Amino acid sequence: WNQFFVLEEYTGTDPLYVGKLHSDMDRGDGSIKYILSGEGAGVVFTIDDTTGDIHAIQRLDREERAQYTLRAQALDRRTGRPMEPESEFIIKIQDINDNEPKFLDGPYVATVPEMSPVGTSVIQVTATDADDPTYGNSARVVYSILQGQPYFSVDSKTGVIRTALMNMDREAKEYYEVIIQAKDMGGQLGGLAGTTTVNITLLDVNDNPPRFPQKHYQMSVLESAPVSATVGRVFAKDLDEGINAEMKYTIVDGDGADAFDINTDPNFQVGIITVKKPLSFESKKSYTLKVEGANPHLEMRFLNLGPFQDTTTVHISVEDVDEPPIFEPGFYFVEVPEDVAIGTTIQIISAKDPDVTNNSIRYSIDRSSDPGRFFYVDITTGALMTARPLDREEFSWHNITVLAMEMNNPSQVGSVSVTIKVLDVNDNAPEFPRFYEAFVCENAKAGQLIQTVSAVDQDDPHSGQHFYYSLAPEAANNPNFTIRDNQDNTARILTRRSGFRQQEQSVFYLPILIADSGQPALSSTGTLTIQVCTCGDDDGHVLSCSPEAYMLPVSLSRGALIAILACIFVLLVLVLLILSMRRHRKQPYIIDDEENIHENIVRYNDE
Repeated sequence: WNQFFVLEEYTGTDPLYVGKLHSDMDRGDGSIKYILSGEGAGVVFTIDDTTGDIHAIQRLDREERAQYTLRAQALDRRTGRPMEPESEFIIKIQDINDNEPKFLDGPYVATVPEMSPVGTSVIQVTATDADDPTYGNSARVVYSILQGQPYFSVDSKTGVIRTALMNMDREAKEYYEVIIQAKDMGGQLGGLAGTTTVNITLLDVNDNPPRFPQKHYQMSVLESAPVSATVGRVFAKDLDEGINAEMKYTIVDGDGADAFDINTDPNFQVGIITVKKPLSFESKKSYTLKVEGANPHLEMRFLNLGPFQDTTTVHISVEDVDEPPIFEPGFYFVEVPEDVAIGTTIQIISAKDPDVTNNSIRYSIDRSSDPGRFFYVDITTGALMTARPLDREEFSWHNITVLAMEMNNPSQVGSVSVTIKVLDVNDNAPEFPRFYEAFVCENAKAGQLIQTVSAVDQDDPHSGQHFYYSLAPEAANNPNFTIRDNQDNTARILTRRSGFRQQEQSVFYLPILIADSGQPALSSTGTLTIQVCTCGDDDGHVLSCSPEAYMLPVSLSRGALIAILACIFVLLVLVLLILSMRRHRKQPYIIDDEENIHENIVRYNDE
């Protein structure tokens, strides 16, 4: 008795009868009063307190509440005392098919690679039915496809969508809108249904080989275009996208493979042809390239659709431009002796117009490279000549720039560097590097070393410097000193005797002849000053040399000093007088026009 069942969604106007409560003590005389309490009592459910009939006074929805727990009690109507203990019972709401299936996650978005085999799983859709799955078929859902055939199919039980058509091509159709229906009651007639939309996009695969829309390209480039300059672009069209449309361009053949290069633009997948090395219209006027465009990323299962590369032919014409003259060779190195005569041609500079017109050339020197104007170039022949004497000891190298200009177009100027090395000739005599002064003691012995001398020479012979020392001819028989050549570009000065006396002669001047080994040999005479000293050790070596003071035998008187000072004063006055007279300018005499000029005598005295 403690379970009652009632259908949901009652639409009648009268209260819905649920059931009847009856106590064994009820004799039908109305002495028993039935009371209902618990969930929904008095609001959803009411009871007739005399008969015990229970009615539902509100619409019931199982999906909102599936059951109610209530308590019933029988009371004595007169005394209000319970006739028996309170009893609990349940009212269960019976389900009817009042809810359609719903796709809670819809609409759906899915992707699948193009060209997928039939039966490839795309996505699974799920519909939920709020009805009671344990009672009847109200919640038994069956799936079907309303839109999207014949491309896709759906499993009626699981809701898995699969491809139903082979060779679905993204390039033909990329987007599909599929409508899926979920119907309860096992799909039977009268069941409720819900739908959802599935947007399916075909993903790209590399199933399209690249193809050049043009089999022949015609391009042109100026011969003056620098290396890496862009010549033109080629494009191989690929219907795929993304990584499947990436291209790699290469030059596979042609006579311009060494003159041009090609690179791939990663943003637009075009091949950019550039200059690889300098061009010359006069050498070659046109080139032909065979360019290949290929997909670097291949899929093995689509190789039968290939080949996944294509070729095209590119013809490149080189256009002529007016170029400056070109020197041959491009650098000159000249060696010239420093004693070369002025006006001597030391090198012929040659340049030519590389253009077909072969214009006449005029030569000149960039004066900023030759500020000393040591050189001159013939304007027509290009003969480089000396314009000033050269001196290696002043400038041993000259770096000049020779210009070549077209006669018909002076703006076209070429240049070449000329390096001139001035070769040494023996034009400088050796000489002492400094003033030599030696000292000899009075007690010096014969053969004693008093000085070692050396020499310098501004010349620079290939075999190195070698100097020869000897006494000058006028001192060849000098009785006091002699010279010994050390054969290492130095020489020793030795005493030839002993017994020098400072009081007899305090200073000796010894002329020394220095000669070099050049052709012809040059020489100079240097003088060695030798001072006689009174102090020295026992061996005659100089320890110090200070001049002694010799007192005059007669001292001057005071009157003599006054006379000398007076003479000096008179001389100063005379000098000042002469200077003032020289500064004075005499005024010329004014000649009277009426007087006879022959009768005028002008006297003047320059002194």
